[in-house]
Amino acid sequence: MADVRLERRTPTASDADPERLAADLALAIGRLARRLRQQAEEGVTASLLSALWTIERLGPVTLGDLAAAERVQPPTVTRIVSRLEELNLVSRHVDAADRRVARIALTPQGRRLLDRTRSRRTAYLAKALRSVEPDDRVVLARAVELMGDMIEERR
Repeated sequence: MADVRLERRTPTASDADPERLAADLALAIGRLARRLRQQAEEGVTASLLSALWTIERLGPVTLGDLAAAERVQPPTVTRIVSRLEELNLVSRHVDAADRRVARIALTPQGRRLLDRTRSRRTAYLAKALRSVEPDDRVVLARAVELMGDMIEERR
């Protein structure tokens, strides 16, 4: 794939128009997300990785809670968890307090996969950021804060 460089220009007031900025931001985020997905291991889809990260963040979780966190329907999360189990990345355990409930947890192999994926993505971004001017890295750091606020990660 050819390395395409876009012409750099100084942003103007029209670039800050919410609709135009939204379109430009969506395009840039989409392209970056695609590049980061390419850093994943063979056979592990974005949906599988997302579910693994959610399980890591929430700890042992029910299928219903995982479906809600991932914002997918229960049949979808059931298929995802079944595939993760086939890959030995998660395991199901009956809840001691309510034997009708199963909780999904990462296996050591699942944790190692997340660690490897995180390392590969971080290495990819760090390499790209080394070519960015220090002042521009400060701008990116502020943009990360703003995007976090936009998606309500920081409360």
